[in-house]
Amino acid sequence: MTVQLFIPCFVDQLFPETAFNTVRVLEKAGCTVVYNPQQTCCGQPAYNAGFWDEAKKIGNKFLHDFADDQPIVSPSASCTGMVKNAYNDLFTNTMVHNRCRAIQGNSYELSDFLVNVLKKDYFGAELEGRAVYHDSCSALRECRIKEEPRQLLSRVDGLELVEMRDTDTCCGFGGTFAVKFEAISSAMAEQKVHNALEMEADFIISTDSSCLLHLQGYIDKHQLPIKTMHLADVLAHGWANI
Repeated sequence: MTVQLFIPCFVDQLFPETAFNTVRVLEKAGCTVVYNPQQTCCGQPAYNAGFWDEAKKIGNKFLHDFADDQPIVSPSASCTGMVKNAYNDLFTNTMVHNRCRAIQGNSYELSDFLVNVLKKDYFGAELEGRAVYHDSCSALRECRIKEEPRQLLSRVDGLELVEMRDTDTCCGFGGTFAVKFEAISSAMAEQKVHNALEMEADFIISTDSSCLLHLQGYIDKHQLPIKTMHLADVLAHGWANI
C-alpha cells in the first residue's frame, strides 16, 4: 500500500527523528511511503487563535499538497484531528468541499492506521522499563483513539504498560493556552507527571509531540527520574538504525 506522509510543522522543526521513525515503522509494515516536501502546516495554530481566514488559506494549501485518493498518515493526533474535524468549519459548501471530504476520509493518525487499516500491531520493538500512556485530548476526543496505542505498546518486548490516574485528563499544553495561562498549564503538567511517577513509570508515552514537549519541560526543570517518548519512537526502538 502506498501512503502519504504528513509531518506536522511541530514535528518537522523539533522532533525530526520521530518523523523518520514513522517512515521506518510504516515501511516495516509493508507500506511504500511518499512525502511531498512542499507541505507545511495544517492551519491549527491560526484556527485555534480565531484567525479563520488565515487558517483557511493554509488549509487550502494542505488540501492541494496531498492526493485525495490515498491514505495520509501522521504521527500527530492533534493535526489529524484538525483536518478531520475543524476543516468542516473552513471548507463546508466551498469549491473544495468534495476534495476536503475525500482527504478527511483518508487521514489517519499513525496508531489508528496501523491497527485498524493494516491490522498490524507487532514490529519487533524492544524497550526495557515501565510506562504509562497519556491520552492526548485530540487523540481521545477528536480521533476517537484509545485502545490502538495500548495494543501496539502491549506488543513491545520488555515494556510493562500500566495505567495512571486521570490518564485522559489534559496535560496542560493546549498550544497558546500554555502561554496565556502559564500557571494553570504548569500545574496541569505537574499533576500529569506526578501521576506517572506514582506508578513508578520510567516513560510517559503519547501520540502527540506537543504534549510530550510540555511534560518533558516540567520533568527537566525539576530533574525528575522519568522521560517522555513518542509512540513512533517506541515502535522503532531496538531495531531501527537511529
